[in-house]
Amino acid sequence: MAPRVTPGTVGVSLVAAAAMAAALAWPLPWLAVHKGSELRYAFPGGEGARFTLRWRHSVEKEDWEEWFRVRDDGAIVLTGTRFKTFGAGVPAAAGKTTRLDDGWVVMTGIDRAVSPLAVQAAAAERYRMRYQLGPLEPTFALSRAEPPPILTFSVQREPLWRVLPALVRPWRLAYSFERETGAERP
Repeated sequence: MAPRVTPGTVGVSLVAAAAMAAALAWPLPWLAVHKGSELRYAFPGGEGARFTLRWRHSVEKEDWEEWFRVRDDGAIVLTGTRFKTFGAGVPAAAGKTTRLDDGWVVMTGIDRAVSPLAVQAAAAERYRMRYQLGPLEPTFALSRAEPPPILTFSVQREPLWRVLPALVRPWRLAYSFERETGAERP
């Protein structure tokens, strides 16, 4: 017996299809990571979105970490940093607080807009990104072999259908990063 089609089921189906189309087409804020003009990665990028960049300093050979958040106007803001040793070009103080925490020099309260943020993710520096997604903070490897990519971080409004490949791509990278490193947490 074939299912019975009524005007009510047709109406519900049309409303559901329209809602799905609107969800795919409505522009939302995304934290976009470009390599040149190519959109490489996308993450939800509305107000309050947070991410961390971590890399190995090319001279000191110690890890360095910087914390960022997205402001309500879409600007990316450097909120804090931590590193193991002072060296040339490192300020004695930045922001409101500088303290020593478990062997790390920690500077917080920097609150400096850095939009757009450009990073040259050389393989030797092992650049990785940790994105805060509620209670989850997955890590994504950003560095690639020569030539090192220059990645530009910015917030842009796009419909879901335009960013979908870049939204899926980092999760594949997170899986390969965990397999290669034994799920090392930066």
